[in-house]
Amino acid sequence: MSESPRTFVLASRASQLAQIQTNTAVANLQALYPNDSNSAPKFTTSFMSTAGDKNQSQALFLLGGKALWTGELEAALLDRTVDMLVHSFKDVPTSLPEGCMIAGIMEREDPVDSLVIKKGKEDVWKTLDDLPEGSVIGTSSVRRVAQLKRKYPGFKFIDVRGNLNTRLAKLDDPDGPYTAIILAKSGMVRLGMGHRLTSDLGPPTLYHAVSQGALAIEIRSDDTEALELCKKITHRDTMWRCLAERACLRVLEGGCSVPVGVFTTLKDNVLSITGCVTSLDGARHVEYTLEESVSSVDQVEDMGSRLARKLVETGAKEILEEINRDREQRAAEADIKETRA
Repeated sequence: MSESPRTFVLASRASQLAQIQTNTAVANLQALYPNDSNSAPKFTTSFMSTAGDKNQSQALFLLGGKALWTGELEAALLDRTVDMLVHSFKDVPTSLPEGCMIAGIMEREDPVDSLVIKKGKEDVWKTLDDLPEGSVIGTSSVRRVAQLKRKYPGFKFIDVRGNLNTRLAKLDDPDGPYTAIILAKSGMVRLGMGHRLTSDLGPPTLYHAVSQGALAIEIRSDDTEALELCKKITHRDTMWRCLAERACLRVLEGGCSVPVGVFTTLKDNVLSITGCVTSLDGARHVEYTLEESVSSVDQVEDMGSRLARKLVETGAKEILEEINRDREQRAAEADIKETRA
């Protein structure tokens, strides 16, 4: 009697965007078996809330590392409740728990950040340059704030938390403080809300987050069946660009979440990668670019690591130390306030 095909459970966060992304991964895996034979593996989904979803009050900057978005999911993976985790790759820590690995990286959407103007004002303002002095810009990203303060010191930047629909509702509230918010273009496009984007914010104004726009699949390291499936839906160029970016971040962060901006291109096996680190007030900015021919994952990761070391040599170390001291101080102040409440 033949063995019945395995059913793989793909899991992610419970947000609308995460569910769309997980269903995209399922569709890519199912496309490997167009005839839907009885011997083909099956794919189902599971969704759960993470610590990052549950804490919507504190600024992301103070909450800690990216494991906020992945910890509960990885626990379910390791206890074999689920078989694959679908992540926004930018939310995945550069070091994974023992027994876990990134097995698949799907083709990247445009990784650029984009501007969204308050509803009713889109015909008046299109870009940051159009906005009046004192405009309030919503973003939960220290990376975005630090870089944009360089060019737009007259704006006020304040935190905005929640899923994309929540953040848009906060923006459009007539009594709300926000003139505009900044979001990753990829998420808005996947949600079918690209029409709300008024302009893109690319280099040199704003370098995007590491791995932004890419989806990654995490599996148990000993799951050879899942590994072979994920290899088949991996997009090589996306993988090489993202692994170079993550190698840079891994060297720079030293166990902490740091606001690193990047921009990569890969054409005819020539990889160009730019990295930057900016002080919280925007006053100091360190940036460097490497461009080389590459032919393997090892080479692209080596490029990312060397880029990080070059940034450290040219001033990033001092900026990152200052940022981490500021985070520790603000976290301590937040704990004191919570204790007194």
